[in-house]
Amino acid sequence: MNEMPAILRLAAGAAAHAANRQGVIATNVANADTPGFHARDMNPFVVDDGFQLRRADERHLAGTSRQSEVFKLRNAAVDPNGNTVDLEDQVLRGIEAARAHNQAITVYRNNLDILRTALGRR
Repeated sequence: MNEMPAILRLAAGAAAHAANRQGVIATNVANADTPGFHARDMNPFVVDDGFQLRRADERHLAGTSRQSEVFKLRNAAVDPNGNTVDLEDQVLRGIEAARAHNQAITVYRNNLDILRTALGRR
């Protein structure tokens, strides 16, 4: 069996997404005083299991994957130098990303423990 179980792929994907989000937030904090810098964030993690939306009419919009899209924060207060980074907001977003990462790692670790127990390697 060479393929990783679905739950482990899901946990690994969630952890990778949270780590990437931490990188975006760290870039925001690093540029908190950069004139004209716009704060960014990532869309929430979504399970991408290959499900595609069907269109009943060609004029309807097709669904797109939004898992790792980075976007500029809207409705953010703008400093006189054009910067939109709010450090308090970035700290809260960082905490949220850290919790998501810890949760994904816990799921991953617990499932590995279950697999080890099932194999008698505990």
